[in-house]
Amino acid sequence: MPDLSNLLLSGSARAIGSAIASGQVSSQEVTQWYLNRIERLNPGPRGVNCVRNVSPLALQEAVRADKERAEGLIRGPLHGVPYLVKDNVFTVDGCPASAGSKALAGFLPPYEATLVRRLRDAGAVLLGKANLTEFADFVSDVMPSEFSGAGGVVRNLLGHRYDRGQGSSVGSAASVAARFCAFAIGTETQNSIQTPAVHSSVVGFKPTVGRVSRHGVVPLVPSQDAPGPLAVTVEDAALVFSALAGADVNDSLSLSYFPDAPSLLGTSLEGMRIGVPRKFIADTVLDDGCRAAFDSVLQRLACSGAYIADPCDLPSAEQLNDVRSSVFRTEFKESLNALLGALQPCGISSIDDLIAWNKVNPDAIPYGQSLLEAASQTTGLLDPRYVADRQRDLALSLDGGIRAALQSADADFLLAPMSAAAKCTGKAGGPVVAIPTGRDAAGRPFGITIFAPPGQDRLLLRAAAAIEKAVGERIEPALD
Repeated sequence: MPDLSNLLLSGSARAIGSAIASGQVSSQEVTQWYLNRIERLNPGPRGVNCVRNVSPLALQEAVRADKERAEGLIRGPLHGVPYLVKDNVFTVDGCPASAGSKALAGFLPPYEATLVRRLRDAGAVLLGKANLTEFADFVSDVMPSEFSGAGGVVRNLLGHRYDRGQGSSVGSAASVAARFCAFAIGTETQNSIQTPAVHSSVVGFKPTVGRVSRHGVVPLVPSQDAPGPLAVTVEDAALVFSALAGADVNDSLSLSYFPDAPSLLGTSLEGMRIGVPRKFIADTVLDDGCRAAFDSVLQRLACSGAYIADPCDLPSAEQLNDVRSSVFRTEFKESLNALLGALQPCGISSIDDLIAWNKVNPDAIPYGQSLLEAASQTTGLLDPRYVADRQRDLALSLDGGIRAALQSADADFLLAPMSAAAKCTGKAGGPVVAIPTGRDAAGRPFGITIFAPPGQDRLLLRAAAAIEKAVGERIEPALD
């Protein structure tokens, strides 16, 4: 019999699921252990504060998972495995979906997100909601990623803050790092899975936009939004992605893709061709501490059989770096107004209602609401500027960016330090895997991101599994 604490403090979701499947532990025991840990370590002045709400149905779901297994109904490798979702995801377990906004702190969704239903179909146990940067970091241009009006400040356990621009899925990443769950669900529009993943020393996977349904997820930029897992290993991320991916009539973009379940067997770096975009990507984050860590990663990959094309620059890199687009604020207003108008959560029926509520309650927005106000001024998806900006974003990030760089070096995918390519990958809509690789020379968490054009999720996960074996290294925080 495994020691339960050792299993849950060091094991992957795959290992936890295997222990449940073999009868060594029960889902109820695992769920109770996580709930006890959250209750003990999440609150208080020194707490992590990454969990927003605990589901009142968590233990009931765990008991049901055990009962199903006892009766011979086996739902797969995640059956009975507990997880958390970001607090912009709709659930019907009694937990609000605030998107981090104090104005929506009491909103109980009338339906659940497709991704939650799919994880339930896979037998996973929903523990509750994780905090996030308010409205996926589109409230104020000076607000740090750690903050939301509804949830307060999320603490990074590795000795630094989740500062400005470090991605909105901070609660999901911190929850995995703190071992409050076996895996968590985040969302990414530009950097919101990959950046908190590398700063928290966990794995993050942002799928191709449309691979995972966004139905029941508070939107930011629908042309770029993608839910995905944060996990301990690449294999765990692939398992979760397999459960999530697929067409959904409630999300028309998902109808363009067919589900693919990536196999991680037989992965190897031998013969893999990796491109390293330097100009306006890698070079922008490489101080002395990062440079040594990144050089070490590339050397180890080369020694393991990979071919490193360095540099492998995006032809459009300089233009992409300089671009200022109206896409975020335009799509945010349109999509948020559609959701608020349909559901009228807490009496808020539009972005202008939200802005007005915040003005009456300024304590809820200590960093102001400059981004909300900018979004409010946009004039819709038919605005010629928006149309031109979206076309330019795609041209620079994809055809003149990722695809052109790959073609120039006949590379399989691109690799960057930390989340240096997030602006490009967000606009392109392609898959990204973040892999922790230990610390840099200054002692900070360090990681890499690998990315590819849209639709190459399986290729990327296979590559990430091989890279993780060669250079992956998680930092376990000292929490207990």
